[in-house]
Amino acid sequence: MAGHSKWANIRHRKERQDSKRSKVWSKCSKAIMAAARAGGPDPDTNLSLRYAIDEAKYANMPKDTINRAVDKGAGAGQGDAFEAITYEGYGPGGTAIIIDTLTDNKNRTVTEIRTLFKKGGGSLGNAGSVAYMFQTKGQILIDASKVNEEQIMDLAIEAGADDVQNPEPDGDDAGFWTVLTAATDFQQVKVAIEVAGIEITEAQIAKIPDDTVAVAGDEARKVFNLIEGIEDNDDVQSVYTNADIDPSALGD
Repeated sequence: MAGHSKWANIRHRKERQDSKRSKVWSKCSKAIMAAARAGGPDPDTNLSLRYAIDEAKYANMPKDTINRAVDKGAGAGQGDAFEAITYEGYGPGGTAIIIDTLTDNKNRTVTEIRTLFKKGGGSLGNAGSVAYMFQTKGQILIDASKVNEEQIMDLAIEAGADDVQNPEPDGDDAGFWTVLTAATDFQQVKVAIEVAGIEITEAQIAKIPDDTVAVAGDEARKVFNLIEGIEDNDDVQSVYTNADIDPSALGD
């Protein structure tokens, strides 16, 4: 589940999702089941479920698989009860990391997260230790080759977006527009973009850092590997960081 726009480029994230599709779909299913269990099976009245279903769609999860996850989560007394827990910590180079998890065993999860930090050259912090460096915002990513600047700027701002960030070069492709919104305005901006017929690559409520910390060389590789290791954990749903990793440090 992607949740960190700065630490790696979109192409790499998408390639990783494709190569680990079964794991991505498993995480999506867990999020859908947890949301349906907590708020019911109707995404029109259960906003958390709507967001979880949208994330699954962006990950190209089949409709039948999504529906089965909704049914399983909404089934009375069926399925595991997942608890949402957020962890905070520090990576190499003084970088900050926030991790959202869904777990049926919080003792297992915290032990595994702490071990990942330790092996990756970081440390697990206390609640609130890095959260103050981030803001919760809506984040919508759009392939820049599919919409021009005037169109996305006018549409997003009119719909209530706070900011539209220019694409950053990403190898030989054109990059992505990043539309940022207040969390309360996320859905209306997202719907406005969809109604205009513009394809959305990713959209989520994310934790966006106020400032980034540049890391390069060996430090960049350590941060990258730490976050990849955390993302691979079955209980982890999203990872956010203020690390701005030098892509040249990662190689091909």
